[in-house]
Amino acid sequence: MDRYSRQMLFQPIGEVGQKKLQQSAVCIIGMGALGTVLANHMVRAGVGFVRMVDRDYVEQSNLQRQMLYDEDDVKESLPKVVAAERKLRKVNSSVQLEAIVADVSLHNIEELLNGIDLVLDGTDNFQTRYLLNDACWQRGIAFVYGGAVSSRGMSALFVPGKTPCLRCFIQSADSTGQTCDTVGVIAPVVDMVASYQAVEALKYLVGAVEQRRESVVTFDIWYNQYYELKFNKPRLDCPCCGTKQYPALQEQEQDMMVTLCGRETVQFTSRGPLDIQMWKERLEGIATAVRFNPYLLKVELSEGEQLVLFADGRVLVQGTEDLVRARTIYARYIGM
Repeated sequence: MDRYSRQMLFQPIGEVGQKKLQQSAVCIIGMGALGTVLANHMVRAGVGFVRMVDRDYVEQSNLQRQMLYDEDDVKESLPKVVAAERKLRKVNSSVQLEAIVADVSLHNIEELLNGIDLVLDGTDNFQTRYLLNDACWQRGIAFVYGGAVSSRGMSALFVPGKTPCLRCFIQSADSTGQTCDTVGVIAPVVDMVASYQAVEALKYLVGAVEQRRESVVTFDIWYNQYYELKFNKPRLDCPCCGTKQYPALQEQEQDMMVTLCGRETVQFTSRGPLDIQMWKERLEGIATAVRFNPYLLKVELSEGEQLVLFADGRVLVQGTEDLVRARTIYARYIGM
């Protein structure tokens, strides 16, 4: 317990709160900028079990703000959760870590939330956030929302049965709003948003009910703006916490092909896992360059695009956002 001595000297946590943290389990969805800060805080604070989920691998442009990664991770094309796990095991070996390379979807969300006390949002899109929101509400799991872009940040703790849900405040994911890939982001706002998330997580896990912030906080650290939107009662017509329809959890045909906004990348989801060793042998004879590790295969094509194959069945076509072009590349080398 000596490593937590300064944290336990903080009276609202103390020894009793520290033991609660060590008995808690959290799931961080998305291990980009927010996720790396969140994971760092949770592991150093001594949360007993930390599950990390992300579909992506480390790229050079991540290093400006994604604090757990370095240039060696880029060279190895490591999945983000794998790179994060390697770093965090050296930080606190007493915390149980689980790294899952996966795209969060309707089909795996139940398994990902199994045994979890609190979900931390490190995602970059509202489609996934709505899925997390609805799944958490259906299971009675608290959800800490966070978002950062440019110099602006937003955060809130949503607790089923105690507060409204995310859908009560943001009712549509159909947005042409700004993203980190279109207007950029500065690292300090990421740290601030994740710290707001982390402290609300600690309050929730130690049972500091009266100290929890019951509002959505938004701020712009460049232009010195700050605003809080206080919680009202849940909307009676909210499809999640009001009518309990949980629209993101309804069985529906999943899109096989989706454009990853701002990245010149189209993602394809196959019907099952891929043997990437077999695909390496199949594609290296026709590729201009091949990079391989146990988690993914990167193939540079003579046409100029790049394929990235993941063991869980996903394939990225990089270098285009044209769905017709991406489908052509995918069909040519992988098959529809």
